[in-house]
Amino acid sequence: MKTVSLIIDGKEVKARQGDKILWAALDNGIYIPNLCALRDASHPAASCRLCFVEAEGKKQPVTACTETVEQGMVVNTRGPAALRLARTALELLLASNVVDCAHCPASGACELQKIAAHLGVKLKAKRLRKLLRNLPVDSSSPVFIYDPNKCVLCGRCVWVCRERLGIGVLGFAHRGFNRMVTTFGHEPIGESRCRDCGECVIACPTGAMTFKDKGDTSIH
Repeated sequence: MKTVSLIIDGKEVKARQGDKILWAALDNGIYIPNLCALRDASHPAASCRLCFVEAEGKKQPVTACTETVEQGMVVNTRGPAALRLARTALELLLASNVVDCAHCPASGACELQKIAAHLGVKLKAKRLRKLLRNLPVDSSSPVFIYDPNKCVLCGRCVWVCRERLGIGVLGFAHRGFNRMVTTFGHEPIGESRCRDCGECVIACPTGAMTFKDKGDTSIH
């Protein structure tokens, strides 16, 4: 496959023609915050709004998961406008997320922690008013626990369950602030068609889904 050369943060890198900036950067050791990106997905969700970068010739920052690489492209992942947008997006996520790292099984392997450190945002930022949903935790599965209050709506678990495995137990329901990942009819996961494979837990970038077996700490 044909390759193109581009500059990311002053570093010349090569990427496959048709690749997105996000994968070109990550494949070359340049971190760009992201939660919803899936390399195998046919269309990027672009829902987390964390992967903003600045590219020469573009009037506004662009999302790295949707912007295709071009020959000679110059990209800055640390531009002030891009960082401002990414930091605000993260603060919005955190404002409606239960942040309890001290008691969370995913602590140390949580993408939110990594992103906050990269962007210089405190996990318990106080610029925005906290607005929690206080949804019930689902522990009906014999394999894992689902805490929707820690869900960032990235859609990774939904995509894996539906597209990769062809099961389709998980999906999105409602809109706006009430949007959530759930089963059909909101039935407990343990009473659904779930096969208890744990792939949704592995796909989850936060502590929303964690294995009950504390010996298995796989999050990604």
